[in-house]
Amino acid sequence: MKAASAGGKRLLKALRREPVDQVPVWLMRQAGRYLPEYRKVRAEAGSFLDLCYTPDFAEEVTLQPIRRYGFDASILFSDILVVPDALGQPVAFKEGEGPVLEPIRNAGELAKLKSVEGLRDRLAPVYETVRRLRRSLPAETTLIGFAGAPWTVATYMVGGRGSPDQAAAKAWVYTAPDEFQKLIDLLVAATIEHLSAQIEAGAEVVQIFDTWAGSLPELSFRRFAMTPMAEIRTALKQRYPAVPVIGFPRGAGPMTAAYLDATGIDGLSLDTAMSPGWARDRLQGTTCLQGNLDPLLLVAGGSEMQRQVRHILDTLGHGPFIFNLGHGIVPQTPPDHVAELVELVREWRP
Repeated sequence: MKAASAGGKRLLKALRREPVDQVPVWLMRQAGRYLPEYRKVRAEAGSFLDLCYTPDFAEEVTLQPIRRYGFDASILFSDILVVPDALGQPVAFKEGEGPVLEPIRNAGELAKLKSVEGLRDRLAPVYETVRRLRRSLPAETTLIGFAGAPWTVATYMVGGRGSPDQAAAKAWVYTAPDEFQKLIDLLVAATIEHLSAQIEAGAEVVQIFDTWAGSLPELSFRRFAMTPMAEIRTALKQRYPAVPVIGFPRGAGPMTAAYLDATGIDGLSLDTAMSPGWARDRLQGTTCLQGNLDPLLLVAGGSEMQRQVRHILDTLGHGPFIFNLGHGIVPQTPPDHVAELVELVREWRP
């Protein structure tokens, strides 16, 4: 491991709500198809899961955006669906379709999944990638591990693929909530083990992505999004009290404040629709905020991107804050626009 102490890393200081010399910046999906060097490795790897499960490849694509842009953090290249894959649900990534799974729709199908015991062995290549990254990343760069939140992962497991309305998972929630709870409980346990293994391998921060949290009505949101996140955060803090946890309850809207109160997370990632001013006034007093430029502004670039980047910085940059997007980088993003964004953040001063 390199000589720089973790305490001096800009992103970790922001998450501890300590003063920083610059606003730290990294971007969700910062490694990916918008980079030509990624596409080259992806072609060599074969399948997407082979890319995730081969440490040589996964380490390389994780490092690529750090070499280009010098982000303050590097997020492990993997996927949220390695967890159901490790639990014995077949997962494939089909060109033009995205992830495809054999759906789980009832208690009988749920019972066929493997237990959490053995998950670490099944995902050992992922943790080997984390260990390699702690050795190969620049001393000042924070390493982020991640997982999908139980609700979001469950929507893929039940629906068999991504869905605009999560109808299959909601049907199970609304008709047999206690039965669906067993799937959530399994995913809570699996997520705790998956993130714990990443931390033990060298991850300094973990982020939990609840991409579809905003699709749930309030009572279901509290039970299947908020409570599982609180359980995961509590377990991780008991094991690794110094490791920050960032939550991303995308689309939660006004429920975000209750989510923050209930979970006690160290960082809150904001989606594009969240008002920076509202977040500053209601949330920033108790946590470090992260976000929230529209990824399509990064595609467009130009004066409008510059204007909105500065608006976010002027609004949130005076408190504990990490600059990021409101969701992940999209494939059509020009790499030069990413470089310009990083420069804008680096030049801004409160």
